[in-house]
Amino acid sequence: MTRRIPPLLLALALSAGCATTRLTNSESLPPWLTSLIHELESQRVANPPAFIARYDYRGAVVYYLPPRCCDIWSNLYDVDGAIICHPDGGLSGSGDGRCADFLAQRTNERVVWRDPRGAP
Repeated sequence: MTRRIPPLLLALALSAGCATTRLTNSESLPPWLTSLIHELESQRVANPPAFIARYDYRGAVVYYLPPRCCDIWSNLYDVDGAIICHPDGGLSGSGDGRCADFLAQRTNERVVWRDPRGAP
């Protein structure tokens, strides 16, 4: 006897493998971001688990990687993968000061990747 997988379950299983390469069905992640995600997945799980969010900020699309822990800066990337600034984290918790308004001014949050491994 052959068991048939329900179409919805099959679609969810197939789409789960694409979570790190697409924002939506029509919008792919930039190659540099896919590489960053693979790099993060090869590291130990952060606590809390790492994620990357897409925002609109100062009229541009940006990607935010929060600080992993303690005295480590967050990174804010432009669409080409260049680090614009470090909005928060570091010894003071306030980042590098180059985009001090980011956390208050960012809009249209979309989490594009969340570490599926969860907390350690």
